[in-house]
Amino acid sequence: MNTTTKYAATALAAALGVTVLAGCGSDDGPSDTGASKGSGSKTVTLVSHDSFNVSDKVLKAFTKETGHTVKILKSGDAGAALNQEILTKGSPRGDVFFGVDNTLLSRALDNGLFTAYEAKGLDTVAADTQTDEKRRVTPVDTGDICVNYDKKYFADKKLAPPKTFDDLLKPAYKNLLVTENAASSSPGLGFLLGTIAAEGEDGYEAYWKKLKANGVKVVDGWEQAYNEEFSGSAGGKKANADRPLVVSYASSPPVEVLYADPQPKEAPTGVATGTCFRQTEYAGLLTGAKNEAGGKALLDFMISKTFQEDMPLNMFVNPVVKDATLPELFTKFGEKIDTPPTVAPEKITANREQWIQSWQSLVLK
Repeated sequence: MNTTTKYAATALAAALGVTVLAGCGSDDGPSDTGASKGSGSKTVTLVSHDSFNVSDKVLKAFTKETGHTVKILKSGDAGAALNQEILTKGSPRGDVFFGVDNTLLSRALDNGLFTAYEAKGLDTVAADTQTDEKRRVTPVDTGDICVNYDKKYFADKKLAPPKTFDDLLKPAYKNLLVTENAASSSPGLGFLLGTIAAEGEDGYEAYWKKLKANGVKVVDGWEQAYNEEFSGSAGGKKANADRPLVVSYASSPPVEVLYADPQPKEAPTGVATGTCFRQTEYAGLLTGAKNEAGGKALLDFMISKTFQEDMPLNMFVNPVVKDATLPELFTKFGEKIDTPPTVAPEKITANREQWIQSWQSLVLK
């Protein structure tokens, strides 16, 4: 789950829960959710993690374009939502699942959760996000997990902020970094995977030994790390936090600007661009979907410019459609990460639990 999305959703008071978001009215709308495939149901159910958010006007545009209304069923974080779909595979709770990312993708595919469908407009989607040749999932967004830094702290200390993973090992940054538990947090796991991508499977353990010796602090989740421990965030300032480095997202600085009152001319936080790991989130047509036609229409719509250009200020993620326009908030205050390291989904699936266990034994004991 993109935790910056969670931050934004909380700040906007826009957590939707389990609800129906209807576009234009229809006699055969939400009441016929249980209709069988092909029976004329005009409600399409999107199952997602809790961080999904979209503008009402965009959902209304989908209804006007297709005649389908959207019901959004939120199911906890990405891992919990995926687990529920695995338990109900073949008789899914909805038609489309959104929010499985590259750290969990192979697990979803191996369990046969999705029916192959090539969404209309896929040729406009960045090729490097299209990892499934069988088209069982459609890329929807990307986000970069990176170390963020408190600009004021480093200016006051007349110290250059770190830029790379290796920089974090330098004595100048001792006791400055807070990260999340890789076993319980999406950004924590992403940061671990970033170190594996950068240092290699043979080098990441030695790297973490050095990082531990340099005083890295580990907390359970992003909320605690960013809003309680990080001195650069609005929440951290209120909590008198003392860690000027935190694992968060490349899109976190625009969030700090958006919710500041008054809004500053410059983001108070920056991004160490050489410490990033790219997440890609996907959506797929669930096998056994009751409204397969509506599900396909929704997948088409999720890679339309209308939906893609709505995402940045609602979920603080990046579009995958190549000609989608980013809002000024992103282009002015965000960081564009051109070639962040990543790890192939099948390699993550094969090694994730081993890597996490190794990390726990090295860092938490």
